[in-house]
Amino acid sequence: MVTRRAFLGSGGALCGTLAMSRRSDATPPVDAALSWPQEPPFHFSHDMGEFDAAQAALMPLYRVNRDFATFDAAYYGVMTQPVQAAYEARSHWVNQNHALFLRNAAPGHPRDVELDMSRAAVANLLGASTQEIALAGGGTEALYALIANYALLQPGDAVIYADVDYDEMQFACDYLEKSRGARIVRFSLPEPHTEANILAAYDKILKETPRAKLLLLTHLSNRNGLVPPVRAIVDMARARGVDTILDSAQAVGHLPFTVEDSGADFIGFSLHKWLAAPLGTGGIYIRKNRLQDISPWLGNRIHGPEDIRARIPTGTVDFAARLTVPRAIEVHEAIGGAAKYQHLLRLRNYWIDRVRDIRGLEMLLPDEPDRHGAVAGFRLPGMKGPDDAKKAAALFLGKYKLLIVAKAGLASGPVLRVTPALFNSSAELDRLVSAIQTERGLFS
Repeated sequence: MVTRRAFLGSGGALCGTLAMSRRSDATPPVDAALSWPQEPPFHFSHDMGEFDAAQAALMPLYRVNRDFATFDAAYYGVMTQPVQAAYEARSHWVNQNHALFLRNAAPGHPRDVELDMSRAAVANLLGASTQEIALAGGGTEALYALIANYALLQPGDAVIYADVDYDEMQFACDYLEKSRGARIVRFSLPEPHTEANILAAYDKILKETPRAKLLLLTHLSNRNGLVPPVRAIVDMARARGVDTILDSAQAVGHLPFTVEDSGADFIGFSLHKWLAAPLGTGGIYIRKNRLQDISPWLGNRIHGPEDIRARIPTGTVDFAARLTVPRAIEVHEAIGGAAKYQHLLRLRNYWIDRVRDIRGLEMLLPDEPDRHGAVAGFRLPGMKGPDDAKKAAALFLGKYKLLIVAKAGLASGPVLRVTPALFNSSAELDRLVSAIQTERGLFS
């Protein structure tokens, strides 16, 4: 039986232990707590021109669970170790300085000044000005902000989107029907998704919709990986007085491009996918002379109407994540945007070239140049509805420890999506190829 005296004695011992612990691991003095994290420059001088050498150089940059081969970079790109270290250091710094930083009062490092450096890094990556960029909590939030707050829409105006567009961005367009009296025009891109077919489909829907005012265009589809001829479609819409909101959630850090390349005035994007910044990072671009055509977020007046940041929610966010964005861009640029893109294409082509001749297997995109990135979709022979796709994805995960994703939404039916990342290897892709070959008769 523990007596009161024994209990109090043990408590005193515990207090003494804690006190000793505090003395041995004392809180840093104030000046140390305010020391801004500084990372050494990231250097990457490895050979990205040769497939095996590039894999050998890239894989050590990541620490990921290798028990599974995960082909879902379209969801989350995973921070490299240098970016993760920067994020952890900034998380520690923000926690140490808490409200002092959040109130713009941290000596030498006021919040808005540091966040503007992240905005400037994104602007430089995309060929924009800092005043044309606002940070957001991911691509979905960014695009909701652009679509829901598009100011020029009048009752009866039409809003157009296609089957390849992302679910939630379709939902945002549908919201304009209820909230603004818009008419929603949905259409499906004809397969095969050749450039000629794509341009003909957009030309047709624009001609058939005389009151069209807004077009949602996806830069790289999360369903099947389609990269449409963006600039041609944006110009086609503009010639008819139709604005385009470009969904570049899957494009930034994946496809080398600038805002001028796209021609779009309004772009929403993610930074935690292909740029591999921390989770919950993204942003919007609004061309400077078009800012007033996107209304402030729910009447936001924290920033003035001339400030793009008024177009994004201004609540408390993961500031450490946003402060880490420049480091993610530094790593991306050290590897090289074009070299990274070419390696992603090699990963995609590696597995596709080994399964394309399987009888009845359906690959979703033709091999036209510039019409795809790393994302690809396929259907097993005889695979029909969403339940089949989910069954196949579950089988690949449980039996083969391969994460691929069942995606619905295309007019032609569901697909199995494969999205290799920079941390994936050809050996992991060989496992995928073997599983597809083994399970080709699953639905036949």
